[in-house]
Amino acid sequence: MWRIEFTHGALKLLLRMPRDQSTQIRRKLDDVARDPFRAANVKKLIDQDGYRLRVGDWRVLYLLHRDRIVVHVVRIAPRGGAYRR
Repeated sequence: MWRIEFTHGALKLLLRMPRDQSTQIRRKLDDVARDPFRAANVKKLIDQDGYRLRVGDWRVLYLLHRDRIVVHVVRIAPRGGAYRR
């Protein structure tokens, strides 16, 4: 099982969003932590490093650190603004 780490901004948003949405995102991230290469609704990002997890209208952008066995959640954002830098 991979460990999940969050950036400060991603964790802050997760804690402030409605409980049902944050619970759904956390469950999907647990699925990713079990096997990040076979999780549902995950795609490799093309124009930047990392992966995208789709959870309803939300997107979770994360990096995999294989040497430390860590899923590093970089950003959680609504669908429209998730890929803006």
